[in-house]
Order: sequence, then C-alpha cells, then structure tokens
Amino acid sequence: MLSIEDNDLLTRTGPTTDMGALFRRFWLPALLSSQLREPDGVPIELTLLSERLVAFRDTSGAVGIMDVRCAHRHANLKWGRNEACGLRCVYHGWKFDRTGQCTDQPAEPENSRFKDSVRVKAYLVHEVGGIVWIYMGPVELVPEFPQLEWTLLPEDHFLATKRMQFCNYLQNLEGEIDTAHVNFLHRNLLDPEDDAIPVELLPPDLHDDGLMAPGFLARKRFDLAETDFGFVAMAKSEFPGGDYYWRMTPFLVPSFTLIPSAYEAANTWTGVVPVDDHNCVGFTVTWHHERPLNEHERLTVTSGAGVHALVDPETFIPIANKDNDYLIDRELQRTDSFTGIFGVRGEDLPMQEDQDGTITQRHEEHLGVTDRAIIGMRRLLLGLVKDLARGIEPPHAKRPLAYRARSVVAIAPKEEDPVELFVKGQPSTFVRASVQPAR
Repeated sequence: MLSIEDNDLLTRTGPTTDMGALFRRFWLPALLSSQLREPDGVPIELTLLSERLVAFRDTSGAVGIMDVRCAHRHANLKWGRNEACGLRCVYHGWKFDRTGQCTDQPAEPENSRFKDSVRVKAYLVHEVGGIVWIYMGPVELVPEFPQLEWTLLPEDHFLATKRMQFCNYLQNLEGEIDTAHVNFLHRNLLDPEDDAIPVELLPPDLHDDGLMAPGFLARKRFDLAETDFGFVAMAKSEFPGGDYYWRMTPFLVPSFTLIPSAYEAANTWTGVVPVDDHNCVGFTVTWHHERPLNEHERLTVTSGAGVHALVDPETFIPIANKDNDYLIDRELQRTDSFTGIFGVRGEDLPMQEDQDGTITQRHEEHLGVTDRAIIGMRRLLLGLVKDLARGIEPPHAKRPLAYRARSVVAIAPKEEDPVELFVKGQPSTFVRASVQPAR
C-alpha cells in the first residue's frame, strides 16, 4: 500500500505539483491528428495536467497548442477565428500565431508596438503517428522525441484511437501494468483459452472449460527487469509439462505501456495523460512493424472488442460508460463472459472508474504477490518525482532510442533467461545491456 502522502504525491498533477513537474519533462499525447482535419479549421479546447488549452491547425497546416485565454481580458480563444496563420479573439480582435505571439491589435493606435510585448503561453508541438504531441516543460530542457516504433512507420501500419476516462490517471496506468487480471476480468466462458493464452500458443491438452482459469494460469509469478525506458514486468505461468508461459509488459516512463503480444504479432501501445486530478485521456495505438495492418487487426481496433474503446466521435466518451452501467448484460455474464460487458477496454473501464471513486485510497489496500509490477511502477515514479524535487532530472527523458520497444508473449523452457526472451522480441536497434534484473 501507499501512504496517504505518497498517494497524493503521485495523483496530483497540476502546474504547481511535483508529479505535474515530472509529466512536464516528457513529450505527451495531446489529441488525435484527425481532430484537426484541415488548415484554418475549428479550434479545439482541451485540458491537460489541469491547464485549459486551445489547439488549432493554422493556414500552413502546422498545429499550435496554447493557453485558452486571450492575453487581453481572458476571453476564451476557442470561439476565435482561425485565419491567416493565427487565432483571432472575437472579443476585441487580438490575434495570436501558433507560438503564442500577438500579431495584431486592431483597436490599438495604428503605430502601436504594444502587440510585440504580448504573448499567450504556448507549448512545443510535434505531430507524428496519428497523434499531436505536446511538451509542457522548461524549453531549455526539451528532450528529443522518443522513437516509439509506430511513429517511424507508414500510416497504413498503425491505427490510433482516443477515449476520455473519468478517474485519476494512476488507476488506468495500474490496470495496464496488471497482467494478473487478464484471466479473470477478460475471461470468455464459451472459449476460455481465447482470453487466457493466444490460441496458437496453447497446447491442445491444456484447454479448459471452467468458470475460473486453471490454477497454473491464474497464479502467476513476476520478475522485473530495469531498462532505459523504465522496466519490463515479466509474468510467468508454469505449464504442467514444465514450460513457462510469459507475458511481458514494458512500462515506459512516465505513463506508457505495451500490451503483451507474440513475437510476430501486431503490438499495442497505451498512453494515459491526466486531464486533471479526477479525469484522464487514454490513447491506444496498434501497429505492425513489418507490414500494413490486416483486416482482422483493423476490425479489432474499430469494433471495440479489444483494447480500443468504442467512443462518441465528438466527445470521445465511451459508448458504454458509468451513466448506463457500461451496458452490462447479466444474462451474458451468467452464460458467456466473466463480466457481461462487451470488449476488453469496456471491461477495464468500470474497474478503474469505479475503483474507490476517482482517486483510490491506496493506504487501505491489501496488495499480493501479483501486484509486484504495480509496486515497482509506484516506487519508480516516486523516486523520479522526489529526485526531480531535488533538482535531478529524469534520465529516461534523454533516452529516445530506448522507447522503440515491443512487448512479448512466449512459451519457453524454464531454464531460458527471461531477459533473453524479451530481447529476442525487440527491434535490431535495441541495446541488450540496457535490460537488467531489478534490484
């Protein structure tokens, strides 16, 4: 469990908080590129890390993200005119370019230089991989953009989606790292092995048809390996014949994960960013490193059956949400699925959003051995937050190549080194020496 003080330290992310300062040292996903479809289109208001912002694509096609308040008298720039490489406030006509510089004050004297000294706070933006990214930290410390693999690939190799989530970001992040829940929350009673182990990896004599997953699957043991991007959580299940079934989840600082996948399968990245202390926005990207996504992979993304949520296209609120009890079907729960809720992401949402309210009281938890990865993630973030408060910058932000990682699902003999299994699944650029068993 966490102390009340440490829980507050991790979950509070506003502009004056220590955890907020840590988030601001990294490039973060802000919105989908598709939300700003055309130059001089409609501006979008968004909130990240408790800061209200406005995003727009200017005449040149470049994206700007800045304070939503006009520097004049704080009218909301969301209502502004996006025109001629700038956003013009409709209250008094002041205009700002995407760097935040005021370029026109039509009511001021004709020869006034007043506009030259006026700026709106604007942030650095990088658009790649279907996502508009933002850096909200000190400009003198801006890191190189991380080499997340799909951002280096052609557009037909990946699909990116977004959803709003009504809880603190840490509840989502812990769920992404928690492999132990897969054999329960995501269990399909009609085809149990389908959600426990990829069908192609499951030995024929180990299929099951019970309500609960077999003990050898449910009772996982965990190893952690430290890496240049954060760590890898390595969950192993021991088959009756003696081999280990491994699910390896990379945690990329500050709040990114890779969902376990077989070596040659498509990979899926998840990223969560605080909107404020009680809400967050989740991004999910599925890609294949060698080829365009096939029809089945694309359907898994667009159908909502997997880890991508079905959402309202305007608000990005999931169709199945707390207001409609996540469309739970109790008859389906009795006969077909462990939860009666559709989709992997659909099943995750109530567990995270209705987990002791929007901020979990972690000082009252009772953690078990399968929570080792969650404990490791909390310790890592707490260490980085406390170091930053002492003036020590997070080293992960300066390791862009390390973020070009993949997850792993594999079956291997007991004697095989799990670190080697992980490295086997990585791109050729991956540095083996960067992975070490956790101390």
